[in-house]
Amino acid sequence: MSSRIAVFGTGYLGATHAACMAELGHDVVGVDVDAAKISKLEAGEVPFYEPGLEEVLKRNLSSGRLRFTSSYKDAAEHADVHFIGVGTPQKKGEYAADLTYVDAVVEQLAPLLTKPAVIYGKSTVPVGTAQRLGELARRLAPVGDEVEVAWNPEFLREGYAVEDTLHPDRLVLGVDPKRPGRAESVAREVYAQLLDEEIPFLVTDLPTAELVKTAANAFLATKISFINAMAEVCDAAGADVTVLADAIGRDARIGRRFLNAGIGFGGGCLPKDIRAFMARAGELGADQALTFLREVDNINMRRRTQMVEHVREAVGGSLLGTRVAVLGAAFKPDSDDVRDSPALNVAGQIQLQGAAVTVYDPRAIENSRALFPTLNYATSAIEACVGADVVLVLTEWKEFREIEPDLLAKHVRERRVLDGRNCLNPVRWRTAGWDYRGVGRP
Repeated sequence: MSSRIAVFGTGYLGATHAACMAELGHDVVGVDVDAAKISKLEAGEVPFYEPGLEEVLKRNLSSGRLRFTSSYKDAAEHADVHFIGVGTPQKKGEYAADLTYVDAVVEQLAPLLTKPAVIYGKSTVPVGTAQRLGELARRLAPVGDEVEVAWNPEFLREGYAVEDTLHPDRLVLGVDPKRPGRAESVAREVYAQLLDEEIPFLVTDLPTAELVKTAANAFLATKISFINAMAEVCDAAGADVTVLADAIGRDARIGRRFLNAGIGFGGGCLPKDIRAFMARAGELGADQALTFLREVDNINMRRRTQMVEHVREAVGGSLLGTRVAVLGAAFKPDSDDVRDSPALNVAGQIQLQGAAVTVYDPRAIENSRALFPTLNYATSAIEACVGADVVLVLTEWKEFREIEPDLLAKHVRERRVLDGRNCLNPVRWRTAGWDYRGVGRP
């Protein structure tokens, strides 16, 4: 059974959700105040890189199940199921999340609701937000109590967003137990195809649903920072962190995934989410429970400065006048996202210390140039490495993992490579005459 859906926000989360809901057979309108974004999407262009999404978008635009608008009035008339998929960035100068965009959706939508409606939040928000937005929506909506706010957090991995929306490992729905309504039954209709696949469907109260995404991100961030702390110990002891990770990852209680040492995590989620979590815990009087996340954050940021130190050591103590090739700008492969990217941060720090830095990334050059216009950018890995005194691999794109050391050797000034993601084969590079250095590896 198809539903009439509006998705607010057409960034990474919103555009993916809108296209995938249409793919499930629903009649969907995507809503955004950014007219340039709307016209791009209407033309079948995704304003960011996400494998497979453009095909889903084009297919559903041509079927008529998906369209885009900047009109809240249009969305309110069209849909009785509304999803909030706008950003919750970190506030400038503090740890807390900025809820301006989430609040704005409810403030603009609720006064237009003249028929019963369910609003599902998908954005990652501090615990307590859903309760507050529910009260706000009921106060502003002409239909009053016939508007429900529920929380249905997203668990998208960049590079796998379509798969994670259409075949997630779980669905979580937070509802207000004091106000039983239609939110669960409507969600079961919207996700009927997914539930037929026997994807677990967890119904919780509102605060638990809000905490699920935040807690999952905090755990993943902790796991990454844990192995990076072990890499620091391995560096000091002459041990190999990759073998260590393989050995402890065999323990089913630990698992091998997210145990890859390197220059740390970035992107638009993990860094700001753990900081917002700490800030919210402080507001709730539970700040001591999350003091460990401060150290998780510190370890993560330290990885970047340590990589800069390793580069300086590799070139003899001073970066002044050296040529540095940086392979990778996106915070992870299969993405053009450079938000809080460790790779770009390292490139910028090295340039500030007097090096000429040239960056190449298969997808993120345009976004990188907007953020760091003073860096040099190349159109291929080879071009970036011409005359380089040292090559840094800072995003583990397949293209970089498979690069031929012998071929690259013809273009550099010195055969030095620093593998910031431990994604290269050290034996292969050393056999080709390169001075190879990984993270936490002897």
